[in-house]
Amino acid sequence: MVSKLKSANASAAGQITSRSPRQIAWRRFRRNKVGMVSAGISIVVLMLSLFAPVVCKILGINPDELNLDLIDSSGIPTLPNGGISWEHPLGLTPGIGRDLLANLLYGSRISFLVAFLTTGLAIFIGLIVGIVGGYFRGRIDDYLGRFTDFLLAFPAFFMIVALSEPMVARIQETGIAQGNGARVIFLIFFLSFFGWPGFSRLVRSQVLSLRERDFVTAAQAMGASRKRIIFKELMPNLWAPVIVVVSLSLPGYLAAEAVFSFLGIGIQPPATTWGILLDNARRFVTVYPNFFLITAGSLVLVVLAFNLVGDALRDALDPRSER
Repeated sequence: MVSKLKSANASAAGQITSRSPRQIAWRRFRRNKVGMVSAGISIVVLMLSLFAPVVCKILGINPDELNLDLIDSSGIPTLPNGGISWEHPLGLTPGIGRDLLANLLYGSRISFLVAFLTTGLAIFIGLIVGIVGGYFRGRIDDYLGRFTDFLLAFPAFFMIVALSEPMVARIQETGIAQGNGARVIFLIFFLSFFGWPGFSRLVRSQVLSLRERDFVTAAQAMGASRKRIIFKELMPNLWAPVIVVVSLSLPGYLAAEAVFSFLGIGIQPPATTWGILLDNARRFVTVYPNFFLITAGSLVLVVLAFNLVGDALRDALDPRSER
């Protein structure tokens, strides 16, 4: 009897396994059905964008092919439903008759490029500034804090609109890039320049709390250098807010690129982005609403999916979450 009880206790103890914070967060995230579906949509969209040439080749569509014979004198496709068929799954763009699906796929590549590079640069700057200010405090924190306040006081949108043309011209004069390449550099630089202050505030508050924890005090008592404390003790404990901010910043910068391209201060034709497609759809919205609805719906779907993933990650990484 005693041996049976011991074996039962041993088997029960063997079934109890410890979970790391990462495993707990993943378990919470899997329980969020909306977050899982949104993550699946986001991954599919990213893969379609990344492999746009392969997808277009498989479907037999070409973003540069003009189907002028299928467009009437007013620029509207003559085929039913805007040309939606097996040959053109989402129809044709008015005016020049290009395949809409191919243009959406190729246009998303530039939009995602701007969004990812801007997010990475803004997160990197905000992380460094927040850690330095929160850890060293004193005058360094005061100077960085006042500079952050100064940037937050600027109307970023109007600054980008006002400086777009002179800054793009200056980039072209230096020979760094020409045409749309200069406009991409301008958008990435200015969006990230005005995007990091908010994140640095979040990082600073986290570092101010972490630097008072026992593991940091123990590292200091053992003679660990500041470099080791920052990179080995503080940064590994900041990955949760970084992941959440990244997931929420990507859709914001994706929509921002579309807005600036729509206003004519971002990427310009003949390149294609979702903002340019929306601008073209605006001119035909009354006579050909399919074009506008499909383009705007695609942008809304992608931005919404990324936002829902960010919300799900925030709930999963929150230790006080009930999910």
